[in-house]
Amino acid sequence: MDENGWANVEELLSKPKKHQPSLDLELLKEIVVTNDKKRFAFNEDCTRIRANQGHSIKIDLEYSPKQPPEFLYHGTVAKFMDAIREKGLLKMSRHHVHLSEERDTAAKVGARRGKPIILTIRSGAMHANGTEFFQSDNGVWLTDSVAPEYIELMS
Repeated sequence: MDENGWANVEELLSKPKKHQPSLDLELLKEIVVTNDKKRFAFNEDCTRIRANQGHSIKIDLEYSPKQPPEFLYHGTVAKFMDAIREKGLLKMSRHHVHLSEERDTAAKVGARRGKPIILTIRSGAMHANGTEFFQSDNGVWLTDSVAPEYIELMS
C-alpha cells in the first residue's frame, strides 16, 4: 500500500492465486460494487484499490474537510455508555470516529455487538465550534472525537 492506502490491483490479484485461483479482476469488481457498506473503492482506471475508511495503519485518505448535516448518528451498546458519557466518542485504534447520516445505519452498526443504542450527534454545533468533519467515498462521516456535550441519547 502507498501512503494514501492504495494497493496495486495487479499485485493484489497475483498474491492469492495459489489459494484462491478464481479471484480475478471481474470478481474483485463485483466485490467492490456489491459490498453492502461500500467499504472499498477503485481509482478511475481500476488499477488501484483501497478501503474507504477504517484502516489499521496510518495513511492519508486525502479527504477534504466538509460541513456535516446538523445531526449525525452513532450506534453503540450499553456496555460502552458509561465511558461515552464520561469521555465522549473516541477513535480508539481507528483513524476517526465513524458517524452516519441515517439512524438505521447506526442501528445496524450497534447491533453487531448486541442490542443497539443510537446516539444523536450534534454535528452542526460541533462544526460551528471548529471541529473538522470529513466524508468518506461511501458516505461515512469521520471526525477525531465527539465530546460528551454533543451527544444525545435517542429514545
